[in-house]
Amino acid sequence: MKYMILLYGSQRDYDVLAGRPTDKPAMSPEEVAAMHDYMGSYHQKLVESGELVGGDGLTAPVHARRVQLRGGVPVVTDGPYAETQEVLAGFTIVECESFDRATEIAAGFVNPNAEGEYVDVRPIAGGRDELEL
Repeated sequence: MKYMILLYGSQRDYDVLAGRPTDKPAMSPEEVAAMHDYMGSYHQKLVESGELVGGDGLTAPVHARRVQLRGGVPVVTDGPYAETQEVLAGFTIVECESFDRATEIAAGFVNPNAEGEYVDVRPIAGGRDELEL
């Protein structure tokens, strides 16, 4: 079964990564490099175990657009979105033997130094019959 691991962040998190302080201190280039090294090595372990299907980080929410239909007409809104500060920051897709294993893998993406940080794990529907609630 395939599972998507969803990683979240905010525009503030992207600013900190870019070296701009917010209510959190800016990350140094060395700290950012260490984070990228960790993510790269973690993904490499999943490649070696045969469980990695794919994944990537996403650009900052200021580069996002939301498209909605209003009265049948597409309306485009630039990000970030006023409704929420939290946005999808990246994803990893794994294929493994169980939801428990996918959850175990997902735990490796949670920053142990960031209290309250989380990721979501969701099975990927391989067909219409897997969309039941």
